[in-house]
Amino acid sequence: MNKLLLVLALLTFGLIACESDIKEGEQLVEISGSSENSNLIRNELTADEPVDTVNTARIVFDTPVYDFGEVKEGEKVSYSFEFENIGNKSLVIKDARSTCGCTIPEKPKEAIAPGEKGEIPVIFNSTGKEGKISKVVTITSNAYPTKSEVLLTGYVISEE
Repeated sequence: MNKLLLVLALLTFGLIACESDIKEGEQLVEISGSSENSNLIRNELTADEPVDTVNTARIVFDTPVYDFGEVKEGEKVSYSFEFENIGNKSLVIKDARSTCGCTIPEKPKEAIAPGEKGEIPVIFNSTGKEGKISKVVTITSNAYPTKSEVLLTGYVISEE
């Protein structure tokens, strides 16, 4: 019984001692790095404000999934994911990345005007890979939604 009271007392003290420095109504915003387009990319959203999904850039890919079929281990696959900005604001792509170093996407350097098209070239290096492959490329932009994904998939045949 004494141990239970001691544990409860310690938990209560811990909760009081770990009180946050953030006051009610304040928001904690973490900003890493800086760029000339950061104000276009970072849209601070709160539960109190409606999200404007009309007056924004919108990215739509012609082919969001590309199946390259079969390749021999060691071959490189190149494909350009074509897209259109169907929004009414210029589209700025901040980042395009894959979780694996074998898949290298290249983001457009210039903003894409409303109604204009662009592309994200991707190179997949199959060296050291074998079997079914699925590589996701995540695109971060000022569009709504801010993250989009495309998929490169296929099968790598071992040379052995």
